[in-house]
Amino acid sequence: MNDTRDCIMVGGGIAGLQAAIQLGRYQAHRILVIDSGDGRSALCRGYHNLLGWPDGISGAELRRIGRRQAEQYGAEFVEDRVIRAERTQSGGFAVTGQSGETYRSRTLVLATGVTDRFPEWPGFRECFGKTAYVCPDCDGFEIIGRRTVVLGSGNPGASMALLLAKRRPSSLHYLNHEGKPVSDPLKRRLTDQGIAYAEEPVAEVELRQEGAIAAVRLAGGSRIEAERAFVAFGGNEVHSELAAQLGAERLENGHVLTHARSKMTNVPGLWCIGDVGVHSEQAAIAMGEGVQAAIWIHKVLMGEEYGM
Repeated sequence: MNDTRDCIMVGGGIAGLQAAIQLGRYQAHRILVIDSGDGRSALCRGYHNLLGWPDGISGAELRRIGRRQAEQYGAEFVEDRVIRAERTQSGGFAVTGQSGETYRSRTLVLATGVTDRFPEWPGFRECFGKTAYVCPDCDGFEIIGRRTVVLGSGNPGASMALLLAKRRPSSLHYLNHEGKPVSDPLKRRLTDQGIAYAEEPVAEVELRQEGAIAAVRLAGGSRIEAERAFVAFGGNEVHSELAAQLGAERLENGHVLTHARSKMTNVPGLWCIGDVGVHSEQAAIAMGEGVQAAIWIHKVLMGEEYGM
């Protein structure tokens, strides 16, 4: 795989797949998607706010459908984790994977996403995206009238609990797993909103059936019944190291800045889409950015060929 593609997408999640589908439909470019097989969408057991999926769809299923769709338009896929990116003398890009393989392309898309920070509690991953969530914009609706717990740390967890209180859960607990300080103003607001608060490590997320939370058991042995959970620890990891290697402009939190219209970075020929960029970390927006970037990649590639 040492020949030069027209475009490489690093990341086969929601944004990367949508970009591959759109660019593939032009039937004018050689496309390679390099995917490590993990990521936020691979963990999510249910997206509930996407047009066309009223009963929800898992990230794994959406990725499976998306890959098959992209392959129908000629996109190639390889499983690898890219660890290095650099410009070539010809003005293109070369990326190297953990496998030792180097892949070359004229344009490059980074759809490398973010990783949410949370402990590996027994039972939690089984319900992630089904009855446990990270995004109040996506899934705040799911806690209406439900016993809900926020599993978090310090001020980020307190802020999440206060935000969710507006969604009218039947009860709401904030469990400060790491015991990090919560500011006095936030503590007063928790009390004012009737949000129960405890500083104690979580030992286990108990399930009543597959993917359905029954309770949260604390390290001291107490047990809090719950139907829904949110996690809020702060410090999520933004996977923008490759963008930094190429000189892309980033915010202090690591998210990559892109042109509002094209999604290209300040580095010519380099695009960043999805959660690694600066947006509200929504699957639907990631899809839109994938389409948007692909349209402009096509314009650039055709301009290089035909002097447009």
